[in-house]
Amino acid sequence: MGRSPTSTLRRGAVFAAATVMATAGLTALSAGPALAATGTTVSPAGHAFSAALVSGTTVTFTVGTTTSTCNQSGSSGTVPAEPANSNPDGPVVNTLAPASFSNNGGACPTNVPFTTARTTSNSTNGDWTISLQYDPAGSVGTMTIPQGGSITQISGLASCTATVAPDGPVSISGAWVPGTDTSPPVLDLSAGVSLPVRVTGGLACPTGATSAILKARYAVTDTTDPAQQITVSAGLAEPPPAVR
Repeated sequence: MGRSPTSTLRRGAVFAAATVMATAGLTALSAGPALAATGTTVSPAGHAFSAALVSGTTVTFTVGTTTSTCNQSGSSGTVPAEPANSNPDGPVVNTLAPASFSNNGGACPTNVPFTTARTTSNSTNGDWTISLQYDPAGSVGTMTIPQGGSITQISGLASCTATVAPDGPVSISGAWVPGTDTSPPVLDLSAGVSLPVRVTGGLACPTGATSAILKARYAVTDTTDPAQQITVSAGLAEPPPAVR
């Protein structure tokens, strides 16, 4: 027997619900185990930065076998001023603007015909942040999305509302790839990260969906001085106590 239109729509709406919300910017990674307390310094201190999809790439979201694609996503923030840009005991935390998702400035398409998703992000219940943790084996960026920080309206063959982080803030992590002479550093989420979602709406809405998978790569650019790059390096150790 063929698949029913309702079955196809439900799977498409599941993905659409997660699509534009998985924002992640910036930000937008599945939460991993706590990292060892290695010192971190993020430079240049006080410089503003932006995060956007690596040129020519897209962000994809998958639930089951259903996938949606957006060609625009990003966020922005500022490296803390000295001395807060260095932490001898762990990561350096930066506040982010709520991340955005769009497709050519509009709603993102899904692979379900006549169905799109549009997201509004917010900081009503707390800040969006990214913490950068130095590790000689490979530094890591961890983004935190506040509770209810991204809400997507699904329209087309179904009318649904999907909320990311419905029960509390969620942290998701990806590799920090240092920049080169010809390219900026990248927050690499291409391995795929899981975001919790809650979907509400009518019978055609995937109200049983609890997660979606995000894959993306974000280039991070110094907007205060484009000739420089945002770097993550070893933090300065605390000086030993004075001997009396």
